[in-house]
Amino acid sequence: QVQVVESGGGLVQAGGSLRLSCSASGRTLSGYTMGWFRQAPGKEREFVVGISWRGNSAYYADSVKGRFTISRGNAKNTVYLQMNSLKPEDTAVYYCAAGTSVSAISTNEYTYWGQGTQVTVSS
Repeated sequence: QVQVVESGGGLVQAGGSLRLSCSASGRTLSGYTMGWFRQAPGKEREFVVGISWRGNSAYYADSVKGRFTISRGNAKNTVYLQMNSLKPEDTAVYYCAAGTSVSAISTNEYTYWGQGTQVTVSS
């Protein structure tokens, strides 16, 4: 079994920055795509960004392009999400996930999920 743990959420003012971390453990994740999703109250969980196993390919939701950057650690089982120029509409619980599909953007393409970390952006 794989355990996925997110950290780094918090409260920040609009225009500020946060860095989220995600660590997966329990088995090898060779070949796994890692992704971030978010879910605001009363809304469906939505795709934010994904990164390939090798870390050389990343794809972003239009709403975060140019503001968020995903990277993968040398150990490959850790990913980071640098969030800059945050907006109140970025407020949500952010989830990290791992799956085997390439360029996965749907929740059903990811197998392992973390419990989420709250990000709140005040205006």
